[in-house]
Amino acid sequence: MSLIGTEVKPFVAQAYHNGDFIEVTEENMKGKWSVVCFYPADFTFVCPTELADLQKEYATLKDLGVEVYSVSTDTHFTHKAWHDHSEAISSIEYVMIGDPSQKISRNFEVLNEEEGLADRGTFIIDPDGVIQTVEINAGGIGRDASTLVNKIKAAQYVRKNPGEVCPAKWEEGGETLTPGLDLVGKI
Repeated sequence: MSLIGTEVKPFVAQAYHNGDFIEVTEENMKGKWSVVCFYPADFTFVCPTELADLQKEYATLKDLGVEVYSVSTDTHFTHKAWHDHSEAISSIEYVMIGDPSQKISRNFEVLNEEEGLADRGTFIIDPDGVIQTVEINAGGIGRDASTLVNKIKAAQYVRKNPGEVCPAKWEEGGETLTPGLDLVGKI
């Protein structure tokens, strides 16, 4: 079953954020746009490149009203240790959620049960807590966080303009489409 259009399932987790341990629930993802970025493990290879890249886009995402959450099956203590010892991770300002129970990874259907690790999953969640996009990559394929900016802008546009849709490679200010009988077979 697809997670698109479904509400984020309940969870309670500990997280590391700006030098503190905090509690995060699905309720934190309501009332604003959210990006949830799952990754396999701390102190690894591709993961720090992705999380550092996500940090580079964080200010732009915040300007769009988006909060970012990274999640792995490590603990919040491991996130702090990684933050304290990795040059790439030390710059991270967004919330790093620990999921040692694997509940959140199961909720988002990204848990690799054999390994006990999360796949590389990226989710955009609207202010109602409803999942709008899902992207899952194989372990060896890193993600490009810059693609999130246009996806967020498109999702926000569609939400504000019911009846319009954003075509491929849509950029803010670009033409949209209004689906209807008059467009069938003419694109």
